[in-house]
Amino acid sequence: MEGDFIKINKWLYPLSFLYGMGVNLRNQLFDWEMLPSRSYNVPVISIGNITVGGTGKTPHTEYLIKLLQKDFQVAVLSRGYKRQSKGFVLATPDTPMSKIGDEPYQMKQKYPHVHVAVDADRRNGIEQLCAPNIIPEVEVVLLDDAYQHRYVKPGINILLVDYHRMIGEDALLPAGRLRESERGKNRANIVIITKCPRDIKPMDYRIISKQIDLFPYQKLYFSTLTYGKLTPLGHPSDDSDTRTLNSLGKDEKVLLLTGIASPQQLLHDLEQYTPHIETVTFPDHHAFTAKDLATIKQRFEQMGEGKKLIITTEKDATRLINHSQLDETLKASIYILPVEIEFLQGQQESFNEKIIGYVRANSRNSILHQDKDANRS
Repeated sequence: MEGDFIKINKWLYPLSFLYGMGVNLRNQLFDWEMLPSRSYNVPVISIGNITVGGTGKTPHTEYLIKLLQKDFQVAVLSRGYKRQSKGFVLATPDTPMSKIGDEPYQMKQKYPHVHVAVDADRRNGIEQLCAPNIIPEVEVVLLDDAYQHRYVKPGINILLVDYHRMIGEDALLPAGRLRESERGKNRANIVIITKCPRDIKPMDYRIISKQIDLFPYQKLYFSTLTYGKLTPLGHPSDDSDTRTLNSLGKDEKVLLLTGIASPQQLLHDLEQYTPHIETVTFPDHHAFTAKDLATIKQRFEQMGEGKKLIITTEKDATRLINHSQLDETLKASIYILPVEIEFLQGQQESFNEKIIGYVRANSRNSILHQDKDANRS
């Protein structure tokens, strides 16, 4: 049910009050145009949230990549959290994960023809991506996790809200996980309730729609997680050894290895396939150490004999696959579980049309034709 992952430390409310004052002042300065927000002559779509992690930004960003890459040259711009580099970095297929961060690395490996770049200064990042030396020319920029980066004014602002952690029931940092107050949702053009159960009832749609309380100019969508085939970490490009989740036997043991913000939904979904699941969890974006790998191996061996495997996420796999101290025997037991999203209520076509329509209407070529028509007039 919604709200079942929320934990609030009420004794931290005084600090949340002070934090909220600072965030509200910053937002007001942008609203009053005392701090500048810049627009660009290339379509810019922001995908983010107002909570700390765990709303499904990467699978929703990848959905947009797949939707747009057939007709447009797509660029993804991220901050590159925990990367070991500074400034603007444009990824190549050979760029190591340490230089751009795990999520950008994941997207570049999956979509090599898409421009993937990182820059903490999003304005500079967009300017670099739109420079004449970037070939092929960028036609749409996806801003990953940039909802609070208000120095850029995107053409479409997509806000993701976790079904299990509704923002109206959460609290500001540090008592809760909100980066800003619930009023921040008013900046969104599109709000997506993510990680919904596939069998969500019509009554729940109506309750959430009323609870989220959007303006008429805002569109509300609902999405759920779907899972691809389990792929061996040792040779992820080989389809011959992939497995479906349905192939997991009721007697097969699973060690779920995660270093993500909210692994609860993944654990809940895997429990539908086998009851024999143990977990090893690390913080989000965790850099695995030799000690961590030894702990994982020990936990796996303690599961005993019989059929067993380790399941991890695509994001965690980026930090494991080339690890110099990963035991080859352990590596052979690790499988990657791809995560995708699917829209509910038959909303996919409506969402796709809105995104593609915006990009086409605001492409550089479209704007150039509009300028020429205006000059003729």
